[in-house]
Amino acid sequence: MKNIAIFASGNGTNAERIVKYFIGNSRVDVVLILSNMPNAGVLMRAKKLGIETVVFNRNTFYNTNDVVEILENNNTDLIVLAGFLWLVPDNLLNNYRDRILNIHPALLPKYGGKGMFGHHVHEAVIGAGEKMSGITIHYVNEKYDDGQIVFQKKLDVLPDDTLDSLASRIHKLEYEFYPKVIEEVMAGL
Repeated sequence: MKNIAIFASGNGTNAERIVKYFIGNSRVDVVLILSNMPNAGVLMRAKKLGIETVVFNRNTFYNTNDVVEILENNNTDLIVLAGFLWLVPDNLLNNYRDRILNIHPALLPKYGGKGMFGHHVHEAVIGAGEKMSGITIHYVNEKYDDGQIVFQKKLDVLPDDTLDSLASRIHKLEYEFYPKVIEEVMAGL
């Protein structure tokens, strides 16, 4: 059995989809959801799904080895970022090199980097008059949205797209493809 730990900062819809996707899977299990936000919606979703949760603060994340130890104690094979907004520190990167995945709501390398998340990304895409957008699943490294790309899926930016309509269509791609790509990556570990 290979184990996944999910890091999330927000509502947790992607995290919930990932957990549900792997329920009953004999090879992969989501064992833990970690968050830097004590009131994040993802924590309530995790509780309803029976997944253990851990909340940590900035000091613990960046200045201790506590998070790495928690992951190791849970036999974590892969870390999945699902709406987690902090840059991953070196101690985590060194212990999980090429075993941390992130999803980005645009076609990297465009519209990535610090501050480029959620509606900020969609606003930039629409504002630039892009004809295409989509999702990018990539490995995490020392920089925001800079790691090796694992998967991309494109969609047309429609002439009448708003931030909300584009975000909604991007979310559908995330929900459909992120769990499948995670499963493929897990098969290679």
